[in-house]
Amino acid sequence: MPFIAELVISILIVIGGLFLLVGSFGMVKLRELLPRLHAPTKATTVGVGAILIASMLFFWIERGHFTIHELLITLFLFLTAPITANLIAKAYLLRNVDPRNDLPSSGRNEGWATFDPVGPDGYDPSEEYKPDQQ
Repeated sequence: MPFIAELVISILIVIGGLFLLVGSFGMVKLRELLPRLHAPTKATTVGVGAILIASMLFFWIERGHFTIHELLITLFLFLTAPITANLIAKAYLLRNVDPRNDLPSSGRNEGWATFDPVGPDGYDPSEEYKPDQQ
Protein backbone atom coordinates (compact mmCIF):
# COMPACT_ATOMS: atom_id res chain seq x y z
CA MET A 1 0.00 0.00 0.00
CA PRO A 2 1.40 3.44 -0.86
CA PHE A 3 2.54 5.64 2.00
CA ILE A 4 0.14 8.47 1.09
CA ALA A 5 -2.83 6.08 1.26
CA GLU A 6 -1.72 4.81 4.67
CA LEU A 7 -1.32 8.41 5.84
CA VAL A 8 -4.80 9.46 4.65
CA ILE A 9 -6.43 6.38 6.21
CA SER A 10 -4.56 6.93 9.48
CA ILE A 11 -5.55 10.59 9.61
CA LEU A 12 -9.20 9.72 9.00
CA ILE A 13 -9.14 7.13 11.79
CA VAL A 14 -7.50 9.54 14.24
CA ILE A 15 -9.96 12.33 13.35
CA GLY A 16 -12.87 9.92 13.77
CA GLY A 17 -11.57 8.72 17.12
CA LEU A 18 -11.05 12.26 18.41
CA PHE A 19 -14.55 13.33 17.41
CA LEU A 20 -16.05 10.25 19.05
CA LEU A 21 -14.03 10.95 22.22
CA VAL A 22 -15.27 14.55 22.33
CA GLY A 23 -18.86 13.40 21.77
CA SER A 24 -18.59 10.85 24.58
CA PHE A 25 -17.10 13.45 26.89
CA GLY A 26 -19.99 15.80 26.02
CA MET A 27 -22.52 13.09 26.86
CA VAL A 28 -20.95 12.61 30.29
CA LYS A 29 -20.36 16.26 31.22
CA LEU A 30 -23.42 18.05 29.86
CA ARG A 31 -26.53 17.77 32.03
CA GLU A 32 -29.30 19.53 30.07
CA LEU A 33 -31.02 17.82 27.15
CA LEU A 34 -30.30 20.31 24.38
CA PRO A 35 -26.52 20.65 24.90
CA ARG A 36 -26.34 16.93 25.61
CA LEU A 37 -28.12 16.24 22.34
CA HIS A 38 -25.77 18.53 20.42
CA ALA A 39 -22.51 16.88 21.48
CA PRO A 40 -23.06 13.29 20.34
CA THR A 41 -24.98 14.05 17.15
CA LYS A 42 -22.29 16.30 15.75
CA ALA A 43 -19.45 14.13 17.00
CA THR A 44 -20.82 10.83 15.81
CA THR A 45 -21.73 12.20 12.42
CA VAL A 46 -18.16 13.30 11.74
CA GLY A 47 -16.46 10.59 13.83
CA VAL A 48 -18.23 7.53 12.50
CA GLY A 49 -18.28 9.06 9.01
CA ALA A 50 -14.50 9.49 9.01
CA ILE A 51 -13.91 5.94 10.25
CA LEU A 52 -16.28 4.49 7.65
CA ILE A 53 -14.61 6.45 4.86
CA ALA A 54 -11.21 5.21 6.09
CA SER A 55 -12.54 1.64 5.98
CA MET A 56 -13.88 2.17 2.49
CA LEU A 57 -10.52 3.54 1.30
CA PHE A 58 -8.58 0.71 2.94
CA PHE A 59 -10.57 -2.05 1.25
CA TRP A 60 -10.50 -0.22 -2.07
CA ILE A 61 -6.71 0.23 -2.02
CA GLU A 62 -5.67 -2.99 -0.25
CA ARG A 63 -8.12 -5.51 -1.70
CA GLY A 64 -8.81 -3.82 -5.01
CA HIS A 65 -12.59 -3.79 -4.84
CA PHE A 66 -14.84 -0.89 -4.00
CA THR A 67 -17.48 -1.62 -1.37
CA ILE A 68 -20.50 0.62 -1.32
CA HIS A 69 -21.73 -0.55 2.11
CA GLU A 70 -19.60 1.93 4.05
CA LEU A 71 -20.64 4.76 1.75
CA LEU A 72 -24.33 3.94 2.20
CA ILE A 73 -23.95 3.75 6.00
CA THR A 74 -22.16 7.13 6.00
CA LEU A 75 -24.84 8.77 3.85
CA PHE A 76 -27.59 7.28 6.01
CA LEU A 77 -25.86 8.57 9.15
CA PHE A 78 -25.35 12.05 7.66
CA LEU A 79 -29.06 12.23 6.82
CA THR A 80 -30.66 10.71 9.90
CA ALA A 81 -28.60 12.05 12.84
CA PRO A 82 -29.29 15.78 12.28
CA ILE A 83 -32.96 15.20 11.46
CA THR A 84 -33.47 13.07 14.56
CA ALA A 85 -31.72 15.65 16.76
CA ASN A 86 -33.91 18.41 15.32
CA LEU A 87 -37.11 16.46 16.01
CA ILE A 88 -36.04 15.64 19.58
CA ALA A 89 -35.19 19.31 20.20
CA LYS A 90 -38.54 20.50 18.83
CA ALA A 91 -40.42 17.96 20.95
CA TYR A 92 -38.49 19.16 24.02
CA LEU A 93 -39.35 22.79 23.25
CA LEU A 94 -43.04 22.06 22.71
CA ARG A 95 -43.29 20.13 25.97
CA ASN A 96 -41.07 22.24 28.25
CA VAL A 97 -40.99 25.85 27.03
CA ASP A 98 -43.68 28.48 27.48
CA PRO A 99 -43.25 30.82 24.49
CA ARG A 100 -44.80 33.77 26.32
CA ASN A 101 -42.43 33.66 29.29
CA ASP A 102 -39.35 31.59 28.37
CA LEU A 103 -38.46 32.91 24.91
CA PRO A 104 -37.18 36.36 23.93
CA SER A 105 -39.06 38.36 21.33
CA SER A 106 -38.43 37.27 17.76
CA GLY A 107 -38.18 40.90 16.65
CA ARG A 108 -40.88 40.43 13.99
CA ASN A 109 -44.63 40.25 13.78
CA GLU A 110 -44.35 36.48 13.74
CA GLY A 111 -43.32 34.41 16.71
CA TRP A 112 -40.84 31.56 16.79
CA ALA A 113 -41.40 28.99 14.02
CA THR A 114 -42.02 26.07 16.35
CA PHE A 115 -44.73 28.00 18.18
CA ASP A 116 -46.39 29.80 15.28
CA PRO A 117 -50.09 29.08 14.65
CA VAL A 118 -50.71 26.14 12.36
CA GLY A 119 -53.66 25.50 10.07
CA PRO A 120 -56.68 27.52 9.01
CA ASP A 121 -58.13 27.64 12.53
CA GLY A 122 -55.05 29.40 13.90
CA TYR A 123 -54.17 26.56 16.27
CA ASP A 124 -51.39 27.62 18.59
CA PRO A 125 -49.52 24.69 20.25
CA SER A 126 -48.35 26.99 23.04
CA GLU A 127 -51.94 27.25 24.30
CA GLU A 128 -51.67 23.66 25.49
CA TYR A 129 -48.73 24.45 27.76
CA LYS A 130 -49.61 23.85 31.38
CA PRO A 131 -46.65 23.78 33.78
CA ASP A 132 -48.46 21.65 36.36
CA GLN A 133 -48.89 18.67 33.96
CA GLN A 134 -45.28 17.54 34.08
